[in-house]
Amino acid sequence: MAALTDPIADMLTRIRNAAQVGHPNVRVPVSKLKLEIANILHQEGYIRGYQLVAKGREMRIRLKYDEHRMPIVKGLKRVSKPGRRVYVGKRDLPRVLNGLGIALISTSEGLMTAEEARKHGVGGEVLGYIW
Repeated sequence: MAALTDPIADMLTRIRNAAQVGHPNVRVPVSKLKLEIANILHQEGYIRGYQLVAKGREMRIRLKYDEHRMPIVKGLKRVSKPGRRVYVGKRDLPRVLNGLGIALISTSEGLMTAEEARKHGVGGEVLGYIW
């Protein structure tokens, strides 16, 4: 398997594609950052859960659907890319769809949503949007 230049975009794309075709699970190569992203998605109610599989080298993300079998995750967008990093100050933290979605922010205090970053009074790198 080739080395990925943007593993976060790969994870978001795998989740988006699996949700669009109605898969119950999706497998993603694991890293500390991806585990933190999965944890936030779980806390915010976008996925049912996640667990480590394949001797800890992959994680299985259990996707969440509504009663009409429509995915809870309507969209995912990678903002900061390896070729173009996007940073925001604490006053410029983004709002996704007027609060209907979340923005993932990598701060000096760890990965958090834009809402949490606002409470902590920190800015950071905008990794992506989920709605």
